[in-house]
Amino acid sequence: MLHRCGTAPRTPNHQRLAATMARLGLASCLGIGAAVAAVPAVAVPDSQDFSASSGASVGPVDFLNSYQHSAFLLGNMFGLRTWMSRYGASLGVEETSEVLGNVTGGYKRGFEYDGLMQAALQVDSSRALGIYGGTFNASGLWLQGRNLSVDHLGTLQTASGISGDRAVRLWELWYQQKFLEEDRLDIRVGQQSIDQEFMFSQNASYFVNTMMGWPMLPSADMPGGGPAYPLSALGVRLRVRPADPITILAGVYNGAPAYDTSVDAQKNNPYGLSFPLNGGVLAIAELQFAYPSLGSMVSPDHADPLSCLYKIGFWYDSEDFDDQRYDTSGLSLADPNTTGTPQSHRGNYSGYVVGDQMIWHAAEDSDRNINLFLRAMYTPKADRNLIAFSVNGGLTFHEPIRHRDDDTFGLGFGYTRVSTQASGLDQDTATVSGTSYPVRSGETFVEATYQYEVFPWWQLQPDVQYVIKPGAGIPNPDGSGDTVKNELVLGIRTNVIF
Repeated sequence: MLHRCGTAPRTPNHQRLAATMARLGLASCLGIGAAVAAVPAVAVPDSQDFSASSGASVGPVDFLNSYQHSAFLLGNMFGLRTWMSRYGASLGVEETSEVLGNVTGGYKRGFEYDGLMQAALQVDSSRALGIYGGTFNASGLWLQGRNLSVDHLGTLQTASGISGDRAVRLWELWYQQKFLEEDRLDIRVGQQSIDQEFMFSQNASYFVNTMMGWPMLPSADMPGGGPAYPLSALGVRLRVRPADPITILAGVYNGAPAYDTSVDAQKNNPYGLSFPLNGGVLAIAELQFAYPSLGSMVSPDHADPLSCLYKIGFWYDSEDFDDQRYDTSGLSLADPNTTGTPQSHRGNYSGYVVGDQMIWHAAEDSDRNINLFLRAMYTPKADRNLIAFSVNGGLTFHEPIRHRDDDTFGLGFGYTRVSTQASGLDQDTATVSGTSYPVRSGETFVEATYQYEVFPWWQLQPDVQYVIKPGAGIPNPDGSGDTVKNELVLGIRTNVIF
């Protein structure tokens, strides 16, 4: 996505600078081709759930009698799921639709619709081929509607995690195989979207804002936004559990999700059928600690423990990255004598931490609980990155209303800081123009959301977001000379599992 920028400068030198910045993505709010994420995980039934021996109703129109308590609107899909289960296959289809609107501040006020249909096919190798521990996965996306953040907001931390370029595209295509006793090792090979496993916070996933899924820093700093929804990349991922509480996750992927990420990576790979292996390599590793761990026992006379999951990780991308401030001759890109070609830097990296911690659960029902989450990441490479630091966090309350077992209330925030080099370019622009020009710094949002379960297959989610200093302080394109004002975003999302 190419986000809108500020008003074009009026002098020849300003026009030249604007053209250079637009080409580099430096004047955009988020940059060129950034990934988006925070998409609901598609629910894929176990292949045995709809088998003839499962004991469940498997008639072609069984959903007409079971829709109030079934996890899937269409039940066994007119017999399709029953037939597929014979071969160890299962199919999940999910539609997420939302209407979000800006009611104050921003570029302009108004509401827009966007939607996402996901379909995922999984095949269990045990049932299909008699090979234990294997899973084949293929998934696709249908992105619909418009992007409120592009059209109305100009934010770095975009309002909707499902928005993207309208398209029907392949998302993931991989095979995973388990090894060793207790399945302590598994390897996944193929086209993968790494936001599904890395840097992931379970509690953050209940929110609507993009950065509660794939975080701000990699979205802005990795080429094309990184191999994250709605993009992916070829690679190999290894997961090993050397001790019950410890998991090590590591992967190596193509360094960019499209052949050319100097333009919108989604448009450069519009159907997800491009599988680039050119350029650099993205390597990522994550150490996880979980309590209670897999296989832990709780004595009958003891309360359930307060569970937690902590992660620490690091990624490195060997691609080339453009300087945020200086050209090949050492001049500022705002200088009238600039070559217009930024310096090039080899490689980029960042470290991160993620924490999910339960702080309370009801004595009589541990599923009724309150959790805190926090995720922070930082890179010292200010010269080649738009974003130097990002953090998001908050709390979730599961079953906030008694006997509403599957409802969730969430209150969260996100903050991101523009790098000193990117801010320095704004300062140079002000010096060259001899006029006031805003210097980008940081952007903050807060979000309150409530997931209400109508039926097990249908959730409604009202959502409120408030953005402070949109775009980290970018000029308003209305020509007023002011920065974009704070924004109040209201909306509702609906999620249907077929």
